[in-house]
Amino acid sequence: MRQGCLLDFWRHNVVKNGQREITELPYRAGVGAPPGVEVVDFPGLVARAAGHGVDPYELQRPGFHKLIAVRSGTLRCSLDFTDCELGPGSWLWARPGQLHRYDSDLSAAQGRVVLFLPGFLDSTTAENAGVDRGVWQPPSVLADAERHTLWQTLDLLEGAYVQWAVRPSDMQVELLRHLLAALVLQLAAVPGMYQDPIGGDAFARFQAAVEQGFADTHRVADYAAQLGYSVRTLTRASQAAVGCGAKRFIDERVLLEAKRLLIHTDLTAASIGQRVGFPGATVFTKFFRQHTKQTPTEFRAQGTFPTRS
Repeated sequence: MRQGCLLDFWRHNVVKNGQREITELPYRAGVGAPPGVEVVDFPGLVARAAGHGVDPYELQRPGFHKLIAVRSGTLRCSLDFTDCELGPGSWLWARPGQLHRYDSDLSAAQGRVVLFLPGFLDSTTAENAGVDRGVWQPPSVLADAERHTLWQTLDLLEGAYVQWAVRPSDMQVELLRHLLAALVLQLAAVPGMYQDPIGGDAFARFQAAVEQGFADTHRVADYAAQLGYSVRTLTRASQAAVGCGAKRFIDERVLLEAKRLLIHTDLTAASIGQRVGFPGATVFTKFFRQHTKQTPTEFRAQGTFPTRS
């Protein structure tokens, strides 16, 4: 699975000038589901989507977390312009705001999907597991012991989820919260699944500032002045955390948003350039070509999410 040097978070896009926005998929609890978390198998996911009038195979930008675990068979997905093939024992974490699509028939594999809302887990767990930060990189093959432990915890979570439907209570919700916490902490502990931002507080603050301001400024110096750090400090922190300098980190966040808008909206390239902080179409096109070797129009025409097989 190919990953860029980018920590990405959910950012809502507003409809302007009559253009359609990125299709946001809000969380709507299933009938009889506890507040904030659900555990479904793949057929159940298809049925859940149908119940909400959603095509489970459409390109989605959910406002919630999706933990996808494959027990047998093979499942192909697209996640933010990265093709992922999940075999037995594979896990994929699609975070709020990422563009996600199932590219193969869900009936071709067996597994589970855990859906949960941002804020469902306590803040300490979210911080330690990197729920809202970090580049999660699933390994192609899990060790047998890791696979067994993860599935044991997932089975316990699913059991508690089923029990809630029989006997709902606040205590049962807390049990679900704790079991989900155990699952994400175990995932975070698997080598390669989560890159701990060793850049420390400087990078954490820089990352948050970029997420809020990437459409307003692309200059490292502006973030350094805002946060009270030197450009050199932010560059070192970014390099330590995600393996690239601060400027590249900003550019990749800008590029990701531009790609999302090109693929998933009818906005013109000029309008998209304005949304991601460029003063004109020419400057935006030059930036996009420099990073992708394509113009925005060429990228949109080519498309990046293949037809489901």
